[in-house]
Amino acid sequence: MEPATLRERFEDVAFTTAVPFSEDAETVRHDALAENLEAMYDAGARLFVPCGNTGEYYSLTDEERISVVETHVDALPEDATIVAGAGGSVGEVRALADAYESAGADALMVMHPNHTYINQSELPNYYHAICDATDLGVVIYKRGPEITRETLVELAEREDVVAVKFAVDDVREFSQTVEDGPENVTWVNGIAERYALPFALEGATGFTTGIGNFVPEAVRSLFDALEEDDWERARELRSLLRPLEDLRAEPGPGNDLSAGNNVPVIKHGLELAGLHGGPVRTPIRSLSDADEHRVEVEYQRIRAASLE
Repeated sequence: MEPATLRERFEDVAFTTAVPFSEDAETVRHDALAENLEAMYDAGARLFVPCGNTGEYYSLTDEERISVVETHVDALPEDATIVAGAGGSVGEVRALADAYESAGADALMVMHPNHTYINQSELPNYYHAICDATDLGVVIYKRGPEITRETLVELAEREDVVAVKFAVDDVREFSQTVEDGPENVTWVNGIAERYALPFALEGATGFTTGIGNFVPEAVRSLFDALEEDDWERARELRSLLRPLEDLRAEPGPGNDLSAGNNVPVIKHGLELAGLHGGPVRTPIRSLSDADEHRVEVEYQRIRAASLE
């Protein structure tokens, strides 16, 4: 797909998809994944991101990552856009990119670097090497300070870098990055519904969603309100969805680290929606009974709300 087309496709909600596992969490349930994807598509989803953090990227083998992307390609119509995540060494990302391209993916999302020892001045070369090694459009995923504003601006000058997923709760930094950067890239709010309004005002023309796995209609309604500059309606929908996002940001049982609830909230929500969530893989932990109940309350509240 041409870079210009991919940039337009990213001016949308990017549905970061969860992976349903068997009860023992040993295998991927591909038929169940396909059913989840079809339900999201029927609800209006068109931009899909497999093998991201919501998809438990770091709990998957490379073989599973490739097969998950293949399931997305097979399950979704041709007008769906599939942007597959990959991280690690340049060699590993290159190999995954080749496999994703062969499977029929449209673009590559390079995960935030997780190397223990990073030199910020060398990071641009890491990304340039990846971009040079694939014909897929590339999305840069920023989750922390390791990727500087200067690095993002430099990379965004490349024709094959089609979007930047900015997943840091810093609207001021995002605003300045957009102002400094080129016009030929799509800026995506990577921290979902809670911050959709301020990021949209500062130049984000798309946002990512995890809860869209099980409440896609409400998420699409929020995006439509932003597109129509209906800020009052957008605030109402943001407030409707925010309790789920706040719950995802919590550490969960026996944990001092943030966002331990992130993936299990989505998986429980999928089950409530009559779809397929299943267990999480270690080192993620399932929700507490109390948090499961909170998801159920919020899910029913969203289902009862008017989305028109």
